[in-house]
Amino acid sequence: MRGHNLRGELDVFLAETGQELIGFRRDLHMHPELAFAEYRTTQRVADRLIAAGLTPSVLPRGTGLICEVGSGDGPTVALRADIDALPVPDEKDVPYSSTVPGVCHACGHDVHTTVLLGTSLFLARQAEAGLLPGRVRLIFQPAEELPGGALEVMAAGGISGVDRIFGLHCDPRVDVGKVGLKTGPITSACDKVFIRVSGPGGHTARPHLTADLVFALAKILTELPAALSRRIDPRSSLSLVWGRVEAGSVANAIPDEGLAEGTVRCLDEQAWHAAPDMIKALLESVAGAYGVEARMDYVRGVPPVVNDEVSVQMLAEAAGGVLGEGSAEPTQQSLGGEDFGWYLESIPGAFARLGTRTPGTPHPGDIHQGTFDVDESCIAAGVRFLAATALTALWEGQRPSASEHVAGAIA
Repeated sequence: MRGHNLRGELDVFLAETGQELIGFRRDLHMHPELAFAEYRTTQRVADRLIAAGLTPSVLPRGTGLICEVGSGDGPTVALRADIDALPVPDEKDVPYSSTVPGVCHACGHDVHTTVLLGTSLFLARQAEAGLLPGRVRLIFQPAEELPGGALEVMAAGGISGVDRIFGLHCDPRVDVGKVGLKTGPITSACDKVFIRVSGPGGHTARPHLTADLVFALAKILTELPAALSRRIDPRSSLSLVWGRVEAGSVANAIPDEGLAEGTVRCLDEQAWHAAPDMIKALLESVAGAYGVEARMDYVRGVPPVVNDEVSVQMLAEAAGGVLGEGSAEPTQQSLGGEDFGWYLESIPGAFARLGTRTPGTPHPGDIHQGTFDVDESCIAAGVRFLAATALTALWEGQRPSASEHVAGAIA
């Protein structure tokens, strides 16, 4: 961003490519693909990058790709977009509605992909003009909704040698032209827990001669969440919420088996790591008191996305430079999960919320709904923001101590 008119260059670039990018987004919206099946999406992105003189590399599984812009000995910054859709029917009446029954881009990943593509094309021009002080790694990630795509990228060496990583997500609660920023956790960890309880079974007239499995299961359902609230720092907001319970088939027979399934959500990384062992110990304690056996399968989902303070300030500086003063606003932590958190367990970085709401819209709806759509001017805003972020991070990364230079992040 130093020494040249970035805002003016973005104006020129978007005047040339703005309509192409909107058309690209609409094409993706019409042809959504689920996790690890994003073959067409991957090819469309790859073809456009190749046309711009870049050399994308498709991930080993066949969907998603990585591409590098720039060269030299400067720092390496990564930008990531997720490319998969959701198994949700499209309920919108628009010319670009999904053509795939039961599948649509209800989470804005078509926008994320298009924003990163536009940013890629702009940065390629910057590199050709000798204005890129380092390298930018573009990560078009599959399977965020599964989740698992981030781990696929990492296994392929996708963040090897990267100094800092950035990503964004559509937010229909934020106006177009603005971005939501937060230092520290911005999303929640989200795991699943499956519990199976077994006992000898028996007649409801003689519960004292057997193990009252339904009563024991009820105690597990209530005691585990209650005990966790006293064993974990309340500031971590760890919650265990049940979504499915099943036991028995008739009123006068104590069953010999029952099950419960739920989710564990947590705002704190340390508590997230401690949760499985703690829940297992509490489960064994409660089950043992009522003479039943309990087995738990704990399925890791994603860690919380914990934004680095220096990286958040880089986002704020970038937004102010190309979107205008006051464009960066504080945002709250979400209890939703996002596998961008896996990257931030290895390298510093930050995740932002991109405004997609037309100003003045009273009820913009929410993501993961078949009616979800965006004000498409958010694409240009996203390109400006991501391009400026990459350049800011590259320039700051050349300084002896970026952490001393960049301070006062949005909390």
